[in-house]
Amino acid sequence: MTVQATDRQLSDEQSRQVAATVREELARRRISRQHLAEQAKLSISTLEKALGGRRPFTLATTVRLEQALGVSLRKGADAVPVNGDVAPDSLGAYSRRAVTWLEGTYLTLRPSFGEKDSIYAYRTEILWDAAASRLVFREAERMDAAYAQFGEVAVPNQSGHFYLVTNRSGQHRLITLSRPTIAGEMYGIIATLLAGRGSQLTPIAAPIAFLPIRNVAAASFGRIAPSDTNYAAYRKELRRTTDEPFALFVSA
Repeated sequence: MTVQATDRQLSDEQSRQVAATVREELARRRISRQHLAEQAKLSISTLEKALGGRRPFTLATTVRLEQALGVSLRKGADAVPVNGDVAPDSLGAYSRRAVTWLEGTYLTLRPSFGEKDSIYAYRTEILWDAAASRLVFREAERMDAAYAQFGEVAVPNQSGHFYLVTNRSGQHRLITLSRPTIAGEMYGIIATLLAGRGSQLTPIAAPIAFLPIRNVAAASFGRIAPSDTNYAAYRKELRRTTDEPFALFVSA
């Protein structure tokens, strides 16, 4: 009986190097081992044993982890080329040079889901992840810091829009945005889940606006009430989404 090439075990030294690189990526991206195992279509037991040195990595396992992380984990003769300048086909196969205009820090505005007439404001950073070969985003300055999102950015050529995608164990949150205006603002729709009483979750969609932070003189974050000095300006920007319109909300 012959062992297939994909079942070949890496050497002890290669396994230690792969484990160290995977642990670094987990820490850098702040993702769990469970999430990585799901993305790589591996059992958590297999991943835990390999990372803990209790079993060597196989070539098949390593390839799945490379595909999930978008980085090369092998050195020398076993290394595979990773294109650090082009995103995966599933995100639009864009090159870094083609999307530099999207990189930056944005004041993000949407209606407050918990308080009528208020606006929820936080910060979103869009940047290039060289290791993963794609644009990524991450949120900050949120009142509910535990729910701050991060994920990937899809930029397909066909639609003229782009997408901020959060995928956590199959649960998605999606922001669809227009191309930037001449001043860099972007408007669109956020589709997510509204947390209710207990474990109740309800699908919800709302307008959303991204404003380059450099264009906002004195940005305020959190829940912006009508009494806030920035409220009128924030509301005007948010209403542009439907007034111009950059997005439509159709009732039944």
